[in-house]
Amino acid sequence: MSSLVQSESLKIRGLFTDFQVELDEHHNRRERLIKHSRDATSISKKVIFLIHRVASEKDQNTGAAVAHAAKQGLEKLSEVKTIFSKMQGDLSEQNFWRYQKNVSPSVQEYIEALSYAHYMASGRLVSHSEVQMSLCSAEGLPYFPLDYQSYLLGVSDLSGELMRLAIVSIAQREHRKQAHDICRFVRSCHADFERWSDVVPELDKKQDITNQNLIKIEGAAYALSIRSSESGTGLLVSPPDTSSAIC
Repeated sequence: MSSLVQSESLKIRGLFTDFQVELDEHHNRRERLIKHSRDATSISKKVIFLIHRVASEKDQNTGAAVAHAAKQGLEKLSEVKTIFSKMQGDLSEQNFWRYQKNVSPSVQEYIEALSYAHYMASGRLVSHSEVQMSLCSAEGLPYFPLDYQSYLLGVSDLSGELMRLAIVSIAQREHRKQAHDICRFVRSCHADFERWSDVVPELDKKQDITNQNLIKIEGAAYALSIRSSESGTGLLVSPPDTSSAIC
């Protein structure tokens, strides 16, 4: 009888030892992912600041400043890709969905920086497939799958950066047409994302922020248009398209 009890006791101890090992692996993996995510977020923010700084340089014409800003931003983002490549092993198979909440903020910040650089280079919104391709190895293997929630929340944050760029552009005569282009682009994005706001968690809050940013851009563009028409001093490089809206 005692040998049977001892045998059962050893089995139970073995089970709890396995549980301990699994929990230790889980916590260690989670800590690694959180650290990598913080590093990726930090670099992505620096990329955004870099693009703002380069794009607003006064000694460049608009086209050269925009192209240079996009080039600098995309080159810097390679550092974030290196960090994401280190996360590949910890996010294999079902582990991605287990730790998705831990890595999603850094992915969103990366998408915001990438979409900003992409807009500066092409004037359009980066697609989901383009973001996923940027998160692949040289062999074309993805570091981890890109969920649509992270993608939509990431590109939604772009409106804040474009609002700041538009305000700075309005203050510089040679960049004012760019501000009107940004206004139309943000308005279009807000309308397109609205259909998903009831489906994607947190997107409705992002939409409220996008709407606030759009109001700020429209207000600045409207004030500039009024001052231009009243003074007749040619504050605008070229007249805005007033066929559908203020800007």
